[in-house]
Amino acid sequence: MGSVTVDATGVLRVGVIGTGMIGEDHVRRLTSTLSGCRVSAVTDVDAERARAVADVAPGARVHDSGEDLVRDGEVDAVVVASWGATHEQYVLACLAAGKPVFCEKPLAPSAKECLRIVEAEAAIGRRMVQVGFMRRYDTAFAQLKRAVDAGTIGAPLLVHCAHRNASVPGHFVADMAITDSAVHEFDIVRWLLDDEIVAVRVLKPRANGHGRDVQDPLLILLETAGGVLIDVETSVNIQYGYDIRAEVVGESGTVELPQAGNVVVRQSGGVTALIAMDWRDRFRQAYDVELQAWVDAAAKGGATGPTSWDGYVATTISEAAVWSMGTGSRVPIKLEDRPVLYAVS
Repeated sequence: MGSVTVDATGVLRVGVIGTGMIGEDHVRRLTSTLSGCRVSAVTDVDAERARAVADVAPGARVHDSGEDLVRDGEVDAVVVASWGATHEQYVLACLAAGKPVFCEKPLAPSAKECLRIVEAEAAIGRRMVQVGFMRRYDTAFAQLKRAVDAGTIGAPLLVHCAHRNASVPGHFVADMAITDSAVHEFDIVRWLLDDEIVAVRVLKPRANGHGRDVQDPLLILLETAGGVLIDVETSVNIQYGYDIRAEVVGESGTVELPQAGNVVVRQSGGVTALIAMDWRDRFRQAYDVELQAWVDAAAKGGATGPTSWDGYVATTISEAAVWSMGTGSRVPIKLEDRPVLYAVS
């Protein structure tokens, strides 16, 4: 593995492309929470917002474009948190410049774009890209995987998942229940089971009256190469809160996610528990652990965690699911050959 050129204090200088909600959150954690790094540059299509976010990171410069930021000699590694349609161009620019890159999901909106990133990284011959599937760094999901891997419940047979949002913004369209929400389930079940998804079907039940023109909820059925069946419920206007659920049914028992450490209050003849209202509350610690792992790997010139190949597979499944949502049909998942760089150990 190569190494990057860090500053005189040995601190990784990070450039952040995209200072929207999640980009701003990453600037904050890179500046105030994580170790061994500092934000040296930011950029966004909204220059005023970029300047406001830069104020959170002392000494950070504001660039006119993502390409300018990547070329900056005082940027050692890059976080791409911009609009998904721009991810390919920025990730490829980072690879061409030899700079490790953390790319929020999706790696790219289409499988073809993801493959171009996979091929570019494979041609370099070492990992330089980490994809932002933060659930792999969540304590509860890690416990779930350890139980499955240990054989505690025997061989997995079924997985039940739910991805529920209290509400979604006005720009949210039907496909996003798959490409923005269920894509996390597509990645996490592959990771939990060490198995590939080979087919998907999307069913549309009676619509939620809070959903405007968006078909909500969806029931997504997945099949794995090993014969496990998975159902994923997406409900993006369920009102009560942000609720992520997963249960693995095995030959001799089940294992499921806990209730995310929420305090239970017993009072006035009733029982209540607080529920997270958005993804930032539910996965705050997972984001911190995820970005710290990336910083540590990037300082050595590489990457860790979810790969470009994982990003490609998740997008391929999403494309098939969107097609199934329109047709109601079962859609097989067809993947290209996996490059040696991403071989399963």
